[in-house]
Amino acid sequence: MQWFKAWLAGFLATLVFHQAVFGVFWLLGAVSAPPFALDPVGPLGIPKVISLAFWGGVWGLPAWALIRRAQGGGYWLRALLFGAIGPTAVAMLVVFPLKGLPVTVTTVIGGVLVNSAWGLGVGLLMRLFGTKFASR
Repeated sequence: MQWFKAWLAGFLATLVFHQAVFGVFWLLGAVSAPPFALDPVGPLGIPKVISLAFWGGVWGLPAWALIRRAQGGGYWLRALLFGAIGPTAVAMLVVFPLKGLPVTVTTVIGGVLVNSAWGLGVGLLMRLFGTKFASR
């Protein structure tokens, strides 16, 4: 059950934390795409934000594996660093090139910020879900 909670935490953290920070960037004019984009993405035509949240859920699994035994500030630091590094690196080194999107200092910094918020959101949601630190 804790792994389902980890997936759900990643899914919800994408919708709440990741998209909130992305929305701030959009309001400031730093990005041209709005948050909560409903454009269909292939091959199933799922709304973009739901696809993103699904993959956020998948990322929630290794995030939980990394942070679950940490205590105190280490818990939050691991959550933040995992979010900042893992999803950002994959996005910049794999996803962006596959989609023909430019990787710039601005996109890397933006990715680190939105994904750090996501990581902290996963940590917070796992705590709110009452998930224990045991390795069940």
